[in-house]
Amino acid sequence: MPGHSDLLEATIWMQCKEPCNALIEYWAIDRPDSILRTPEQHSDPAKANAMDFVMAPVVPGTTYGYRPVVNGKAVDLGQPLTFRTQPLWRHRTEPPAFTLALGSCTYINEPAYDRPGKPYGGDLGIFNAIADQKPDLMLWLGDNIYLREPDWGSRSGFLHRYTHTRSAPELQRLLRSTHHYAIWDDHDFGPNDADGSFVNGPVAREMFDLFWPNPTCGVPGVPGITTQVNHLDVDLFLLDNRSFRVPGEVRTDSAAMLGGAQLDWLIRALKASRAPFKLVAVGSQVLNPAAVFENYATMASERDELLRRIEVEGIRGVVFLTGDRHFTELSVMELKDGRKLYDLTVSPLTSGAYSPKEENALRVGGTLVEQRNFATLSFSGPLKERVMTIRCFDATGKLLWEREIAREKNPK
Repeated sequence: MPGHSDLLEATIWMQCKEPCNALIEYWAIDRPDSILRTPEQHSDPAKANAMDFVMAPVVPGTTYGYRPVVNGKAVDLGQPLTFRTQPLWRHRTEPPAFTLALGSCTYINEPAYDRPGKPYGGDLGIFNAIADQKPDLMLWLGDNIYLREPDWGSRSGFLHRYTHTRSAPELQRLLRSTHHYAIWDDHDFGPNDADGSFVNGPVAREMFDLFWPNPTCGVPGVPGITTQVNHLDVDLFLLDNRSFRVPGEVRTDSAAMLGGAQLDWLIRALKASRAPFKLVAVGSQVLNPAAVFENYATMASERDELLRRIEVEGIRGVVFLTGDRHFTELSVMELKDGRKLYDLTVSPLTSGAYSPKEENALRVGGTLVEQRNFATLSFSGPLKERVMTIRCFDATGKLLWEREIAREKNPK
């Protein structure tokens, strides 16, 4: 699975079924006779035989073919394997067009450990429907593995759940066909609605870092899984909504989802960003004003502080990307000076779909989806006239709705 890719380096994640010696051979797609090799690694059963391979040296704006070599033999996985480095475009050309796919709530059935009754997961063909869109990136918005009761109490349980999910045959084409990034939510972290008090939080973080090759796992002054990704002219801020969470019903503490240090970092990072679109990925809905379930509105003071600081700092182009709710909707909030904030909730991929019980006064008409679905964000046009096109698809890849959002202009 290709993970983070920059201009002079890229990462490939791989997992062996048993202990192995492995390396990656790779080559510029137009130079198949010029093969490069990563250092060989010996997989560790204590880490589920999962490994990250760093592709370097590479050059910007180049597509590379690659193949795994396991125990001295090249492995044919039945499809062409490629990764691509980002181009050196700034100060030279307009930013290229690209597409980001996204979704949340992936449940892969395992009868031995699932609750009795009707299987909760389904429509696994959705992963091929996503791959058919040929996205440049895939962003997993949390609840990516759905820990079950036998899982979250031990390190072995986490390893089992990640390995079971990652091994699903229906996932393989998508995993191999694009670059992947992720955040987490409660079902990747621990029990339902788990917060920062969960005793195995450090184990959850170790496992997330092992199975998701994000560029970092934490940022300066903020432990957890927070990170930032720049892809062409777009910045992605991948937040941790669990490590610092204090639920709203606690009476003797201040309710929090991000915590002070992470909120401070986010505001500074947003302020420093030159991107026309600043994509802020977080597991729980941000803009929906209904204080229900795990919406940010249940932590009104911290939510108000985040939105106040975005407004006071004059930050433009903020789009929250959220999951969790088992339905999809687009919300928009207009600030006093006319700037707009957006919240695109995309859920679920393969878990059960629900209908909202509350009234979301900020929902954009015609964007509510109450079935399994995924979305894409396509960025096109010159930098000063950049447009983000949101498309929502059902589990078969049928287009359900589409909206365009133009880059906000700076005041004259």
